[in-house]
Amino acid sequence: MKNKLRTICVYCGASSGHAPAYASAARLLGSALAARQIRLVYGGGRVGLMGIVADAVMNAGGHVIGVIPRALMDTEVGHQHISQLLVVKDMHERKALMAEHADAFIALPGGLGTLEELFETLTWAQLGFHEKPIGLLNVDGFYDGLVDFLAHQVREGFVREEHARLLFNEPDASALIGQLQSFDMPEGVSWLSRKAARTLGP
Repeated sequence: MKNKLRTICVYCGASSGHAPAYASAARLLGSALAARQIRLVYGGGRVGLMGIVADAVMNAGGHVIGVIPRALMDTEVGHQHISQLLVVKDMHERKALMAEHADAFIALPGGLGTLEELFETLTWAQLGFHEKPIGLLNVDGFYDGLVDFLAHQVREGFVREEHARLLFNEPDASALIGQLQSFDMPEGVSWLSRKAARTLGP
């Protein structure tokens, strides 16, 4: 059964990276979102992959919501040519508002901020704070090391396999969106649901 994804949150870098494939993937993702009439919510910047994916959605006739802390308006250059730019007080409010708008999450290549956002969102899913699908757009193997390390955490007993499987890994934007649309949170995966089950008994 396909989920109705109205808005997808995209985490990505304020840099474009060295390889042209990263910018190309951001454009393809933006076009794919607009073609499916899925809105984009993102970090609100005009530079790097953030600006590229936002411009691609806008150029294809889609809808873009940017969320940016006031302190980063100059550093990340707040995008003034999107559907809606929300200026918030800090990073905590930014992440909370992006998550509130989103029905699913995608991480393009990015830096430390992208990883921090991705893993906070994945942790929230593990804990049962949300049941929204999360995916890596793994451009040219950018996230292969991260996927391998997550598997290492599973082998070493720090991450449960069912929690690792909450993170989709796909190099193609259209295929990734399709996987997110088909996602159903398995019963008993979240920590909170397991705790409730123990409390209620069989």
